[in-house]
Amino acid sequence: MRTAILLALLGGLACQTAMAAGSAAAGKEKAAPCMACHGLDGKGTAPIYPNLAGQQPAYLEGALHAYKNGDRSAGQAGIMNAYTSDLSDQDIADLAAYYSAQKP
Repeated sequence: MRTAILLALLGGLACQTAMAAGSAAAGKEKAAPCMACHGLDGKGTAPIYPNLAGQQPAYLEGALHAYKNGDRSAGQAGIMNAYTSDLSDQDIADLAAYYSAQKP
């Protein structure tokens, strides 16, 4: 009985984790505004724009949240805040999944 309950709980947690994870396919669709600076595949179009391709999803999510919340102020933070201000947590997870899946 305890084993069945434990398995049910673990299954529920796995489903929640899967739902919270980003979708690279959805991220690709949402990345259109990013491509002007970060390129089609996450490789910056100029030295001032960082390469996003192959970065860890947690890093990308953290950076996007920091721009959105105004916690970053250096470099292109003002521009990034404008682009990230309307992103949902799912949008951020999807963008992170897309760019992390690209080859560096």
